Amino acid sequence: MKIVKATKYYAYMLRCADGTIYSGYTTDPCRRTAVHNSGRGAKYTRSRLPVELVYKESFSTKSEALKREAALKKLIHAEKLSLIEQRKINPVTANCRLLI
Repeated sequence: MKIVKATKYYAYMLRCADGTIYSGYTTDPCRRTAVHNSGRGAKYTRSRLPVELVYKESFSTKSEALKREAALKKLIHAEKLSLIEQRKINPVTANCRLLI
């Protein structure tokens, strides 16, 4: 019998200290944000700390999340800001900078 994991996959955006937006994919947005803030995340974010989780979307498959991440990366800055504003996430549960 095959064991099926009930994992969610996420496309997410982080606001960097310099105001830029970083897009990525993960299975745990808060843990990934903590990794970025510890300096062990993407090379892009290492010089732009701290970062703040400002957007996330969940998907049932890794493929869907990766496709959404690619689409987010293609957006211009103003479109990303608009998307973030439209889909505000709860700052209490999304502010993962404190999890380091």
